[in-house]
Amino acid sequence: MRNRSIYIAFLFLLFNSFFITAQSDKQKALEAKRVKYQKELKQLNALLFSNKKEEKSVISLVEDLNYKVSVRRNLIKVTNDQANLLTREINANQNEISSLRDQLTTLKKQYAEMVVKSYKNKSEQSRVMFLLSSEDFKQAYKRLQYIKQYADYQKEQGDLIKAKTKKLQELNTDLLRQKKDKEQLVAENRIAKKELEKELKEQEKLMATIQKSMSSYTTKIKKKQQEIDEIDREINRIIREAIAESNRKAGKSSSSKGFALTPESKLIAKNFASNKGKLPWPVERGVVKIRFGTQPSPIDRTVPIKSNGVRIATAKNTQVKAVFNGEVSRIIVVKNGNPIIMLRHGNYITIYRNLSKIYVKKGDKVTTNQVIGEVFTNGQGETILGFAIFKDAKPQNPANWIYKM
Repeated sequence: MRNRSIYIAFLFLLFNSFFITAQSDKQKALEAKRVKYQKELKQLNALLFSNKKEEKSVISLVEDLNYKVSVRRNLIKVTNDQANLLTREINANQNEISSLRDQLTTLKKQYAEMVVKSYKNKSEQSRVMFLLSSEDFKQAYKRLQYIKQYADYQKEQGDLIKAKTKKLQELNTDLLRQKKDKEQLVAENRIAKKELEKELKEQEKLMATIQKSMSSYTTKIKKKQQEIDEIDREINRIIREAIAESNRKAGKSSSSKGFALTPESKLIAKNFASNKGKLPWPVERGVVKIRFGTQPSPIDRTVPIKSNGVRIATAKNTQVKAVFNGEVSRIIVVKNGNPIIMLRHGNYITIYRNLSKIYVKKGDKVTTNQVIGEVFTNGQGETILGFAIFKDAKPQNPANWIYKM
């Protein structure tokens, strides 16, 4: 019966340790997300909201504010999730503390009874008499074993009381820490919600201004997208030409949709592909203002914004770095746009758009993190780098390639 009780207690402790580990892992994951959103908000404030001298366009202000609101909401949500998880952990700890206290009370009572019983029979004479009164040697041996087992059990109970007491103290300490952590999270969330309220009011005010002449803003958004589409078509044309040229040189059909690769190019492409998700950012610090793919305009949600790459907001005079070893395939100068650098990495292409300075020329070999240019800053103080990755002529989502994008 005693062994069965120990087995049940062991199973309980084992299950509880698994539960605590799972909760702890989830809490760590949530904390990592919270830190990420806090860092992103800090960068947003530094890169998009710190320059009060230049007057941004209303469109840019709305885009920036929408982005900030979405990050703030993510921060509030993950902080809520953390607080809720802590509440569950606190409740679990309180239940375990209550259970341990009951066990401790029972153990102490049993131990006290054993001590009293042991005291009454503690004399060596009574133990000897207990053994000598045995009917035979076998019974005497069994009685001797019983005395030893009883003494061991007393010691075991004493050790168990010590262990339970220590566990209870640890849980109480942990509970106090959890309650303090939860109070801090709740306080932080209260501040974040107040900031969100301010941002939503500002957003509402800006949108009210836009609504007065929505058609005019919609026209501007469409015109800007047309200019971007025109540059995208030019980049696609140049990539297709480069693919055709590589196939002609290799004696293959110029209609092939992929680059003809030399053994060296194949190795570069293989190394590039093996670094998927680990490539460095093309700028020292920045936030992704426009993500890859098609998304509705924050001004007029009926107007789609298409992006073959990402647009990264960064600081003035920011230098642009190559994300991998490669060769300068082309320096592109387009109408209604700033210079573009095209780097080739086997059958992969990386594009760096909206530059003010170029530090490389066609045919140059570049290495990872080598400075190749500088990002252009417009009259409103916006410094936006357009960055794209292509596999042959097919655009890739940079977020899948660049580390933690």
